[in-house]
Amino acid sequence: MPILKATDLYLTYGDGYIFDALSIEVSSGAPPVGLIGPSGVGKTTLIAALAGELKPPRGTVTFDGRPVARLRMKSKAEFKASVRAVSQYSMTVSDPRITGERRIRDAMKIARRGGRSHATPVEEVLAAVGLDGDAGHRPMLTLSGGERQRVALAAALATRPEILLLDEPLTALDPHSRGAMARHLGELIASLGVGVLLASHDLELVERLCPTVHAMADGTIVASGPLSEILHDPENDSLKELAQAAPLAVQRFR
Repeated sequence: MPILKATDLYLTYGDGYIFDALSIEVSSGAPPVGLIGPSGVGKTTLIAALAGELKPPRGTVTFDGRPVARLRMKSKAEFKASVRAVSQYSMTVSDPRITGERRIRDAMKIARRGGRSHATPVEEVLAAVGLDGDAGHRPMLTLSGGERQRVALAAALATRPEILLLDEPLTALDPHSRGAMARHLGELIASLGVGVLLASHDLELVERLCPTVHAMADGTIVASGPLSEILHDPENDSLKELAQAAPLAVQRFR
């Protein structure tokens, strides 16, 4: 199974490290992997590096054993179809005329360029994330934040990826919709066999979907394992603050 892997990434900002010998990997077909840590620790930056959108000055990101930074032409197109990112900024709309259907069809073009054919109708892709066909025909600006997030997820799934990189994928949904979508997302991931890295402050979502969780602090991974173990009695100060900020959630994990 293809593996997306970061090895010994280094990246500085000001006088501190964003990455300090940071290593992590995500495997296609394996259970989802969670990524937690305080705000500003670099989770979003790490996902950008894994997606090939950022090249740290030291360290490597590889996909299926090939350095992502060196991919060219056909290999790069294959990577862009195989590894898809859904960030908390995916709801941004630069063109007021663009519709959900257009977003998904654009993703299907990426799939074809990457050699991944796709015959699933747009309506079925939207239905997979809990939206009806009408949402696809409406301009993105008329959709709610939660609907835009679902369209972004549908567009990512439209290429039939090997790896999904999810950065706060459900933040715009109300609590009831978030719970239902979390269950649905878990079923989708299992049925598609796609590898997932889920970065989120929503500890309940991470605990529900991810048997293994990595905790990021001080530019690196400071703890790995089930969420209940990581937050039970953390030694790292940043993790202590994270656990103290969500006492009810932590109590449920025990």
